[in-house]
Amino acid sequence: MPVSIAARLASRAPAATFLALLLTAGAASAAPVAATVENATTPTACAEEDNVSMVLRGDGIRRLRIEALQPSYLGSIGNDVTAPDFSGCNFDGGAHPTDPAHRFKQRTVVLLDNAQWRIVGMTLPTFWRPARVPVQVGARHDRGFHLLQVFKKENGKALEAIVLYPSDGYWRLKPLPEARFGDGVYGSSFLLGPVVQAGRPVVDIASIRVVPKPLAIHLRFADGGSAVARVTEISRTRTALDVTLSKPTASAKQPFAVLRSMYVTPDNADMSEVRWQASPQAAEQALPLPEVKTLNATQVRFGRTLPSKHNTSAPDIAFGGFDDEAR
Repeated sequence: MPVSIAARLASRAPAATFLALLLTAGAASAAPVAATVENATTPTACAEEDNVSMVLRGDGIRRLRIEALQPSYLGSIGNDVTAPDFSGCNFDGGAHPTDPAHRFKQRTVVLLDNAQWRIVGMTLPTFWRPARVPVQVGARHDRGFHLLQVFKKENGKALEAIVLYPSDGYWRLKPLPEARFGDGVYGSSFLLGPVVQAGRPVVDIASIRVVPKPLAIHLRFADGGSAVARVTEISRTRTALDVTLSKPTASAKQPFAVLRSMYVTPDNADMSEVRWQASPQAAEQALPLPEVKTLNATQVRFGRTLPSKHNTSAPDIAFGGFDDEAR
């Protein structure tokens, strides 16, 4: 309601009613929360190197949604190419030559197994970071995992949909795959929380607590903040996380998320284009990844419309639902 109308009504309304009218007018005119997306991609000839960094910043964001969505071309592909391609790389599938190699006792632990979920912790023989993050799943406590895998049960079969790397803060999501694609394949990954540089972007996680029902992953960060990622959907259409941050984001300080991926050419990429809306009412825009510099978006999707010869069925990753209230 325009303030001028509210002012005319004020002459016949109590002060409390007038205040409510002003608050309603302000809420109606409030702008939606948008994030700034910066393209920090570097060129590479290696299809197994994460050279894509799409950096998300914003002021006052407390809530967001992150989704893994099937690529638009999924129904048209017959051959899902999932084999690694090291032809343009200076490494052959082992550790990256520039990474440290911290050694651990290899193990796999089933942390939860019920009718709906299976959660597994894995410790690798070597990992590039030394951190041993405490993990709690239900009432069970452990530490030192390099991967936490979340499987959804469907007709008695456990299908992996979420992977979280506690030691460096990387996530991977994928929808449940079509039966013809077996277990499906991951593509892009992302970081969630206060992102810092440590050779490459990382999020330092102090501890992780998984609440099984309803499934939610609680993160406590080394800087003192925290986040809750509620698993709101795992289906053949999408896997979705609704995230609440304990502290509002500050764009001048550091990113609150980074999309990490691979791009060599448009047909050899885990993501090759960006689609976004500048506001909920705005038309969707799209650009090839190399043409993106900086944009403001209330919804942004990192994906592909041209089938790739690398991880062909891997999902698009979308960020949206940015909100400045932690409801």
